Amino acid sequence: MKTHTIVAMAAVGAAFFATNQAKAQDTVVVEDESVSVVQAPECKTRYYSDGGDNWFIQLGAGIQSPFVENYLTNGDPKHHITPVYNVGFGKWFSPYIGWRLSFNGGAIHYDDGVYTKAKIVNGSLDFMWDMCNSLGGVNSSRPVSVIPFIGVGANYLWDIRGNQGNIMADNGKIKHTQWSIPVSAGIQFRFRPSRYVDLFLEGRAQVMGDNFNNIAFGEPVDVNIMAIGGISINIGGADFKKYNPCDNLAYISSLNEQVNGLRAEVAATSAALAAAQAQLPCPPQTVVVNEEVTAVAPVYPTVRFTINSARISDEEMVNVYNMAQYMTENPEVSVVIKGYADEDTGTSAYNMQLSERRAQAVYNVLVNTYGISPDRLSTVAEGSSTQVYDTNNWNRIVIFAGK
Repeated sequence: MKTHTIVAMAAVGAAFFATNQAKAQDTVVVEDESVSVVQAPECKTRYYSDGGDNWFIQLGAGIQSPFVENYLTNGDPKHHITPVYNVGFGKWFSPYIGWRLSFNGGAIHYDDGVYTKAKIVNGSLDFMWDMCNSLGGVNSSRPVSVIPFIGVGANYLWDIRGNQGNIMADNGKIKHTQWSIPVSAGIQFRFRPSRYVDLFLEGRAQVMGDNFNNIAFGEPVDVNIMAIGGISINIGGADFKKYNPCDNLAYISSLNEQVNGLRAEVAATSAALAAAQAQLPCPPQTVVVNEEVTAVAPVYPTVRFTINSARISDEEMVNVYNMAQYMTENPEVSVVIKGYADEDTGTSAYNMQLSERRAQAVYNVLVNTYGISPDRLSTVAEGSSTQVYDTNNWNRIVIFAGK
């Protein structure tokens, strides 16, 4: 039984290696029926997060000042600072790149010969770059980060009081509202007391057409400068997990060594059997033996899955086919399809659902593609509470067991 277990583990290890290491351009070389592993020249570390992680909501407030025509009658420039309020949400796709929708609103004051004020709201789609993770290495717990960003959006100006402007509507009257499309650039300083909360300070400059304040005069562009501080709430926590497809090469190599050792034992046993057969025939003997025949359980194939997926890959589909062939040739056999998930990724509740979907995917192929009777199949979702293998990411698997 111990030998069967080792052989089964070795077979599973070889299948897993062939599936995953091919993607990393690793090579399995078979010479003289021995197994060896050649590691690819580069094994790249990748980062991923669970579905709900790395989303954030931000709230803030600060000041803004428009740089528009800004000329008094005597030619002296004058700028006015007013409060601005901010709300936004977004997500980090990776430790390096993220996006957000940011909304700002308040009142602006300016002089164009007449003291004028208006209300304004704007929204911007920003693309953010974590410069510290990109240049200094990924560290989700870094206390201070520098994040440049660029964006594009829309401004809406209304309730203009004072000089209402010189831009006319289609009816020939001066417009009382104005739309403009700003292009933004800025930089954010992020302070992280915990993975669930960030504090931030950021400056933003918006550049738009001369119609921004409903006045077309002087320079062809208008500018609005903002300085905002606030808090970001990281939904699910700000963190990225990492994995490297080559992390398990040493373990796979040890399994290959066990396979080679078993092959050597089989070769030695075959040689001993051939030597015994050479001494035949033996003197005839009458022997009465009462033996209890014990059926040896078959070694069923397994089906492996990638991270957070219940899709059967083309490489693993051959194992489903082999199981279908075995059940077709042995119509008395019924099996239980057990789905598992890796405890290092996802919550227990999510992993239970994921393992159920994996088991159901295999069930559907056996029934719908290969015509196996549903009466001979059942599914069990094991989730991540049970880990079949010591190496956790091997547990993204479906295992067949006899009923």
